Amino acid sequence: MAKTKLKIKTNRGAYKRFKVTGTGKIKHHKAYGSHLLTSKSKKRKRNLRKAALVDKRDIKNVRRLLPYAA
Repeated sequence: MAKTKLKIKTNRGAYKRFKVTGTGKIKHHKAYGSHLLTSKSKKRKRNLRKAALVDKRDIKNVRRLLPYAA
């Protein structure tokens, strides 16, 4: 019987929170946009709707959670 390499499990929480772009960058949604919205300005709430890129310091850790992301 041939020995096979084990597959690495994808972290399911990270899989739901991050998406990989076509160029290989990792997108995420911004925090603080779901409650206590009356005290936040329209501009701030509008900017919270946009997706953001993961900071270069965190990419290594996110990629470890998503081993099969492009």
